[in-house]
Amino acid sequence: MQTSEIEAKAAFDHIRYAQLWEDADVLTQGLGDCTGGTLVSICSAGDNALAMLTLDPKKVVVVDLSPAQIACLKLRIGTFRNLSHPEFLELMGARPSSQRASLLAKALIGLDDETRAFWDELTPEVEQHGAGGVGKFERYFRIFRTRLLPLVHSQKTIDAIFVSRTKADRQVFLETRFNTWRWRLLLNAFFSRFVMGRMGRDKAFFDHVEGSPAQHVARRIHHAAVDCDPAENPYLHWIMKGTHGAALPMTWREEHFDTIKARLDRIDIRPGSLEAFISTGEKADGFNLSDIFEYMSPDVFTQVYGSILSASAPKARLVYWNMMAPRRVPHCYSSRVKTLGDVEDHLKAEDKAFFYSDFVVEEVIG
Repeated sequence: MQTSEIEAKAAFDHIRYAQLWEDADVLTQGLGDCTGGTLVSICSAGDNALAMLTLDPKKVVVVDLSPAQIACLKLRIGTFRNLSHPEFLELMGARPSSQRASLLAKALIGLDDETRAFWDELTPEVEQHGAGGVGKFERYFRIFRTRLLPLVHSQKTIDAIFVSRTKADRQVFLETRFNTWRWRLLLNAFFSRFVMGRMGRDKAFFDHVEGSPAQHVARRIHHAAVDCDPAENPYLHWIMKGTHGAALPMTWREEHFDTIKARLDRIDIRPGSLEAFISTGEKADGFNLSDIFEYMSPDVFTQVYGSILSASAPKARLVYWNMMAPRRVPHCYSSRVKTLGDVEDHLKAEDKAFFYSDFVVEEVIG
């Protein structure tokens, strides 16, 4: 099974995402009732795999091509085990801190030597930006926030983004105060395919996308700024301010901290592609596939999708995002899968991670 087309084109030896930029709230709702089941998750930074523990599964199998991304999950496991919730927020960067070096050392207690060495080397960056701010994607937004955004908007305007308003008033704010010609110029330059490929995502991740990334971002900002309340959006807050405000991603919230901590032994890390699970003959009751299909050619996507179906239990749900490459159940498998359109529509309206143009929830016909 060819699951790693992207592996030959992109580097996986560094942290690409130090935190998850996909909304675990909609992911967990999309997966439905998973009590006692087996779940499979792409690792990325590990936040959503940990959020899946709140569904009370038997286990969550976590796979990823990148050792650096798996190191992010392992750090979180150590953080949940060894730190309090306020310390967790400080270490990750959601809150200011002057003690991140000591918190990092404490979080690494009990982890394997390779993970400890990986994060020891990153201690100066973690001290400055938090463990959730040391990825390539986060550095990309940091350059945007610190060097370019001040040329376009004042701090007063940026703060005003996060004042709760009615939807009508949010529309007025966007049109009259935020969407200036300088802002549009910045969007077109900084979110171009070239700049994003050099500084944000690996350029290979755009091989199969359609359209202009800048135009896509402009459309999705309307969703984040008008359709949803920015005051409740932790992802937008980090992009614009470099920390989280009152709103936090699901995995980082206090109400889930003890539940996740108590279930950490249900995490089953298997480095590699999805083949690390599929080749075992096990059956999963739900898959968090992130946006991996976006990186595949249509032919490879069809092949990989079929292999996932072969590893799916009846009624298993496949949950994934598309940003700019449209991917849904291939026609040849349409008789074996049903799209949960009502679930999708409800959750897409709530999705706070606003980069993605589509959120897909499909169920295997049992």
